[in-house]
Parts: sequence; structure tokens; C-alpha cells
Amino acid sequence: MESGCAAAPALNLGDLDLTTDEFILDEVDIHIQANLEDDLVKEALRTRMEGMLSSFQSDLSSISSEIQTLQQQSVSMNLRLKNRQAVRSQLSQLVDELVVPSTMISPVTEQEFLEQLHELNSKINYAKELSFRETLACSDIQDIVDRLKIKAVSKIREFILQKIYSFRKPMTNYQIPQNTLLKYRFFYQFLLANERTVAKEIRDEYVDTMSKIYFSYFKSYSSRLLKVQYEDVADKDDLMGVEDTPSLKSRNTIFTLGQRGAVLSPAELEGPILIPHTAQRGDSRYPYETLFRSQHYALLDNGCREFLFLSDFFMVAGNSALDLFNSIMGKTLSMFLKNLSTYLSDCYDSIAVFLCIHIILRFRAITVKRNIPALDKYWEGVLELLWPRFELILEMNIQSIRNTDPQKLGVLDTRPHYITRRYAEFSSAVVSINQTFPNERTNALLGQLQVEVENFVLKMAAEFPSRRDQLIFLINNYDMMLGVLMERAADDSKEVEGFQQLLLARTQEFIEEILSPPFGGMIAFVKESEALMEKGQLDKLRNDEARITQLVRGFSSSWKQSVEALSQDVMRSFTNFKNGTSIIQGALTQLIQYYHGFHKVLSQPTFRSLAVRSELINLHHLMVEVKKHKPNF
Repeated sequence: MESGCAAAPALNLGDLDLTTDEFILDEVDIHIQANLEDDLVKEALRTRMEGMLSSFQSDLSSISSEIQTLQQQSVSMNLRLKNRQAVRSQLSQLVDELVVPSTMISPVTEQEFLEQLHELNSKINYAKELSFRETLACSDIQDIVDRLKIKAVSKIREFILQKIYSFRKPMTNYQIPQNTLLKYRFFYQFLLANERTVAKEIRDEYVDTMSKIYFSYFKSYSSRLLKVQYEDVADKDDLMGVEDTPSLKSRNTIFTLGQRGAVLSPAELEGPILIPHTAQRGDSRYPYETLFRSQHYALLDNGCREFLFLSDFFMVAGNSALDLFNSIMGKTLSMFLKNLSTYLSDCYDSIAVFLCIHIILRFRAITVKRNIPALDKYWEGVLELLWPRFELILEMNIQSIRNTDPQKLGVLDTRPHYITRRYAEFSSAVVSINQTFPNERTNALLGQLQVEVENFVLKMAAEFPSRRDQLIFLINNYDMMLGVLMERAADDSKEVEGFQQLLLARTQEFIEEILSPPFGGMIAFVKESEALMEKGQLDKLRNDEARITQLVRGFSSSWKQSVEALSQDVMRSFTNFKNGTSIIQGALTQLIQYYHGFHKVLSQPTFRSLAVRSELINLHHLMVEVKKHKPNF
């Protein structure tokens, strides 16, 4: 083939020189050597990388260890910081408590002194606490604390004694300095904790001062009160069963309560106390129980206030408070009991004594409500004097009624007797008072008194010759006593119920008594016939036609006049108009019932054929006519 390029000559192996083989080997060697060098480089790189990684791992381990070390150091530093802060706090408190300014306890005002005293007390208590721990720093301040304590005690002693001495000034209202002392009660608390000798001195001085003040005040007040008492009082002869005399009539409050009971009303019981000189200027006079109330309300008021002050200021309670109170008020209370005993030994006014008992019962209830036990023993002591005296006076009155001789009590009279009126007034007074504070001792005594009065009324009634007058006397007295009792006592009281039964029984008997003269024949016939009817023996009266005729015609002709006369007689006989009209109504009602019975008997077969039956008055007509005779009131 032809071309522009010459063709390459053919390779002839025989033409190759040995030098070519050597060249190839050299190339192979170079190639191998290059590979070896690459491997060495790679090995070197690997080794280097391993070294770097090992170094890095080592560095990481070192960093972890350093971190742990730093953490430990941080925890240690925090702990040291907390410990230092705790020590600093305690040291700061210690330093604050131990530092005692030399200017302490030199205030200008009482309030500043009180504040500094609280601070000093705190330092004293802290110093004591440290001394128990044997803290050396405590000894450095002990001397100045002791000197300040002495200074404080001196100032407190002077301040409190000055207040106590101010009580002694005439016309001083001691409640004002007492209130001041209460504002600074910490003064005494400080003394009690740090100087008991001075605390005891102050308490003793207060007890001595107040004991004299109360004794002087109440002694003067009690004596001045007695100057405004009623001069005319009951004596040993002014008893329920004695004859009515001019002197006894003038003392009309001996057995009557009247307005005296008002002393127990809440308004008067806890009202202002009496001012004796004011009463004297106005020439006013009062019964004993009013003076007694005033005196004991003053005691109650002052006693309660004093007990509360002692408990608060001197920080006492229970028996300690009672003992301290008695050391102050004991002399005054003993004087009261002695004066009361002296007065009661010559007292015969049972109403006054009974009112005093109930004044004390109410005052005792007030102190219980206020939770003030200070006067409990005194109240018991007063009641132990009053109760026996009341019982003695009541026994004397009971005995006076028991020993009464009706024949020595003047002219007989069917009107209410003055002895029963005295009893009624007295009994109603005691019952009405006792209802508020029921007492079995009182009920028992009143029961004895009532029995004696009932016996007395019966003895007096027996002095009248006729049963009619006896009944009028009994009814008048029972009615009067019942009326007086019901004004004050409850309707269900034993006294009221007892006299109601007695009055009802005697009234029924009296009705029979006044119906007997004009209508006795008819009444007897009805009762006899009814008894025979029950036995079925009415035929025994079959032959009494003449008697029956007389009864029918006699009633028809005279009943109006008889009823009129009966009504007038009853109204003249009874002092209580209402009671008289009630008796008339009862009598007329009973009369109609008897006449109805008369009708019923004559309607029986035995008498049905009697011609006189036609002359019987129609019952309805009779009732209409009878109503005309009933008194209006």
C-alpha cells in the first residue's frame, strides 16, 4: 500500500540487544523500589498517625483527670466558703451579743428604757448560755453586764415603787397607776429573772399598800352606807303570828316584797353603787339589801379587776394567784364577814336576808362567767352566814303561827285574816324570788310554813258557830292567799296548786250550804231518788205524791225570790267581788243540775201519771231566767 508515510520496518527479535533486557529489569527494580518506598511512607504515616492518636488519647486522659481535679477543688472551695460563712455568721452573732455599749440603760424616756431592757435581758441570757459552754469571750463582758444589770434593777425598783407609793395619795384613782404598771409588766419579769430579792420586795410592798387601801376604803364605805339605812326595821317580836299592832302596821314591808325585789333586776344588780354622802344630802333611806348589794358590787368589781391585775403583772396563776389575792383582800373580806355576822345576829327581816342570799347567788354566777375564782370562798362564807339566819327567822315565824291562840286575836270576822295576809305576801315574795334560783331548802321551809297556816285557818274557822260562816271565812282566806300568790308565783307552784284545791273543795261545800235552805227539800228528794233508781227501788217513793206536789209548787212559786236573796247574800259575804260572782254562777249552775235531776226522776214510770208534772218549769225557760240573775262583772 502506498501512502505518504513510509511503513515501519518489522521487528526482528534477532535484532534485539541484551542491553534491552537489562533496561527492563532496571525498570522493574525501579518500580519495586518505588512501591517499597510508598509502603515505607505509608508505614511511616501510619506510625505517625498512631503516635498522634496515642498522644491525643493521652492528652484526653490528662484533661479528664484535670477536670476531676478541678471539680474536687471546686467542691472543696464551696465547702470552705460555706464553713467560713457559717463561722462568720456565728462569730458575727457572738460579737453582736457580746458587744455591750457603755451607754446602755441610760435612756431619756420609759419606752426607750423598756427597749434597752429587752436588749440587755437578751445579752444576759446569751452570756449565761455561753458560760455553760465555757466560752472564753464571755468572761470579757461579764463585768459590764453585771454592772448594767444592777443599774437596770435599781431603775426598775425606783420606777415601780414610785408607782406603788402614788396609790397612797388621798383621792387617788389607783386604777390609773395600775394600768401604767401593766404597760411595763416586763420590768417585773426582768426582776423575777435576774434579782428575785428585789422582785419579792416590790411584791411585798404592793401587797402591803393595796391591802391597806382596800381595807380603809371598804371600812369607810361600809360604815357610811349604814347611815342611810331605814331606821325602822323588824325586831324579834315582829313575827307572822303575833297580834296586829300599830308598830307592826307601820312596818308594812316586813312580810311584803313590794318594790324591794327590783334589787335583783339586771339593771339594779349591776347598776352604779350608792354614794352615801349624796344619799344623806337628799335625805334618802334604803333597805338593808340595797346597801348590801352596793357594798358587794363594789367588792365584786374591785376584786375581779385586782385578780386580773395580779395574774397579769406578777405572772401568777392557779393557787399562787389565789394566795396572792387573799394576801391583799383577806383583811377586807374578814371585816365584811365579821360585820355581816354582827348585823345578822340582831336581824329579823327575813325578806332582806333572802334577798341578800339571792344577790350573792347572782354575783357568784357573774364571777363564774368571768372565770374569776378569787371570791368563791368568800361567797360561800357569806351564804353560810345568811342561810342559817333566814332559816332561823322562818322557824320563828312558823312557831309563832303554831302557838297562835285564836281567842286572843280580837273580834271574829269572816273577812281575810291579817295573819293569812302576812303569810300570803311573804310566801309569794319568797316563791317569786326562789323561782329564778330554785332551792330545795327554801321549798322545804315554805312547805312547813304553809302547813301551819292551813292549820291556823282551820283553827280560826272553828271559832265561828255556824258552818256557813266557817266556810265563808275559809273561802275568803284561801281566795286571798291564792290571789296574792298568783300575782308573783308561777301557776304551777306547789303553793298555788295547794290553795286552789282547798278553795275548790270549800267553795263546792258552800254552794251546797247556801242552796240547802231554799231548795234543800228538792235536793234531798233528787239525791234519795237517784240512789233508789240505781238500785231499781224507785217504787218505794210511789206514795210520796203529796211531798212531790209540795216540792214542785214550792219551787215554782219561790225560786226567783230565793235566787235573788242568795245572790245578794253571797255578794255581801265575800270581799273579792270576782270570787263572789264565781260562787253565784256555781250555785245557779248546781241548782239547774238539781232541777234537771228532778225532771228526770219525775219522768220515770213511777211518777209519770202525776198531774203535778204539768206544773214543772221548762228547763230551757229556767236557764234563760237564771241567766238574768247572774251578776255581770
